[in-house]
Amino acid sequence: MAQRPRVVVTGTARRWSPSWWCTWLILKCLGAAPVRASVRHRCEHEGIDAVIIGGGDDISPSEYNQPPERDGEYDPDRDELEIAWIRWALEKKKPLLGICRGSQLINVVLGGELNQNIRELRELTYNRPGLLPTKQVFIEPRSQLAKICKKQKLRVNSLHSQIVKQTGVGMLAVGWDLDGFLQASEGQNEQTIIGVQWHPEYLFYVPSQLRIFRWLIKQ
Repeated sequence: MAQRPRVVVTGTARRWSPSWWCTWLILKCLGAAPVRASVRHRCEHEGIDAVIIGGGDDISPSEYNQPPERDGEYDPDRDELEIAWIRWALEKKKPLLGICRGSQLINVVLGGELNQNIRELRELTYNRPGLLPTKQVFIEPRSQLAKICKKQKLRVNSLHSQIVKQTGVGMLAVGWDLDGFLQASEGQNEQTIIGVQWHPEYLFYVPSQLRIFRWLIKQ
């Protein structure tokens, strides 16, 4: 029997992490071996086949040369750990999936920029956070993500107030919501990267979202 691909999943160090357990369940069901990584859960690089950078608190604005928000909640130690995993994945050409904060951080590491608060800029999309797939996202038809999901229009959840304003070097914008805010990006050329602004781990019952995780472990 072939060895299960080992997938690092970064995230919060808190003991109870619904995102981690949902991702763990998905990866297990797809035949992968999930490995948790946080400032409390240390993990070595050896034997890792793919990397997921999970969602959570906002990225420290100093990472992309902006001042902090007055009520911002940041975790510099987590930033440092996840930046190291992103750089390792890029260097070793390992498949890389960024979820919400993770998508933002991948783009930041590659020189991108964020908009720290889009709540007041919303016109056509509700600001209310939710785990159910109530938001529309439109995917570039010729993109890798459209091929993976087998759809050009997705219904997704939304838990974010920040977005990628400028994609990083080598990243291509491929998904937008009704307000035109970036919701998905992907690597070009040899970069095996997908970044999504929503949380597919909470949509394990939606086939198009499961395909994103299946793509990661099949690379």
